[in-house]
Amino acid sequence: MQTNIKKFNQRLLALVEHIGLLVIAIATVFAMANETMIMARAGQVALTDLLLLFLYLEVLAMVGLYYESGKLPVRFPLYIGMVALARYLILDMKAMDDWRMLAVTGSILILTLAVFLIRFGHVRYPYSGDGSSAEVRQVDRVQDSK
Repeated sequence: MQTNIKKFNQRLLALVEHIGLLVIAIATVFAMANETMIMARAGQVALTDLLLLFLYLEVLAMVGLYYESGKLPVRFPLYIGMVALARYLILDMKAMDDWRMLAVTGSILILTLAVFLIRFGHVRYPYSGDGSSAEVRQVDRVQDSK
């Protein structure tokens, strides 16, 4: 009886997870299309527009990677955070005081160091149940080429 309940709960959670991922993917595609229409109407493309499109692509890549592997590397949200902070810095640079600019750039540096440490840890100290270090390195190379 408990096994059936556990299986039902797992299936229900998986269904909710997949629906959530589908909603995220669809919303991201609509947001990307909307931003593209805004750029087309304006007749120009700014660096902040490109960074926003890059953020949308990272979200889609994260959803795709989750569907492909069933896992979500923590590096992807860190990449998204770095690009979002860079976009914020570019958009509001003129209105920022020196300390706020230093805080934002320091935050980007901290996220960069976190990505470096995570990658170093995955290659140098792979998880015992997750496969060989060669598989981890291959996944890293595939992700880096995207």
